[in-house]
Amino acid sequence: MIKETLEQVREEIRDAEKLAGRAEGSVALMAVSKLHTYENVLEAYACGQRLFGENHVQEVEAKFPLQRPEGMVLHLIGHLQSNKVNKIVPLVDGIDSVDSLRLLEKIEKAATASNKTIEVLFEVNTSGEEQKSGFVSDEALFETLSHAGEMPHIKVKGLMTVGPLGGDADKNRQAFRRLRQLRDECQKRYPSLDFSTLSMGMSGDFPIAIEEGSTMVRIGTAIFGPRNYNL
Repeated sequence: MIKETLEQVREEIRDAEKLAGRAEGSVALMAVSKLHTYENVLEAYACGQRLFGENHVQEVEAKFPLQRPEGMVLHLIGHLQSNKVNKIVPLVDGIDSVDSLRLLEKIEKAATASNKTIEVLFEVNTSGEEQKSGFVSDEALFETLSHAGEMPHIKVKGLMTVGPLGGDADKNRQAFRRLRQLRDECQKRYPSLDFSTLSMGMSGDFPIAIEEGSTMVRIGTAIFGPRNYNL
């Protein structure tokens, strides 16, 4: 089943790239395995999927072995509490939900202790919804970025956002467009940092995100099926 759904998603990404006038392969697919088994992850891996995302520290700890298959890349994409930084940094390749300078400083400290360099994306709350994490003000993001280049174990890769909850196409488009414009501003302000990744778009809205410039979409349900929240 996963083989078929994964290929369907890949085809839809290719169609969206073509519609947007983008080069085929310009958008990376992150398979989000939240509340799905490691066996499901391995099934997707066997079909050529290499980039995976998880939302919760506890699930990463419980699900993924320390020695993962060759080429498997794992990112934490959900909100990260500062008291769990030391647990997650040794287990993942990237953290895509940095939303404060304090959190970034803790990640740098933990990465130093683990003797590793970790990729980070900065999460921006583009919809202004109170229940969402992410930078709300551009100034707070810029202040954090101004320190990021001084952290040797942090590798800045770009920005991330989540579309409005229950948003219609126009609201989603506005949120994604805002992130793209903010990325452009960041590139001008911090030319020494890498902002090549624009992570936006999930199962319900990724074609719009690709139209608006997304370089990475985070797809879970469309690949792995409905989540069992009773687990």
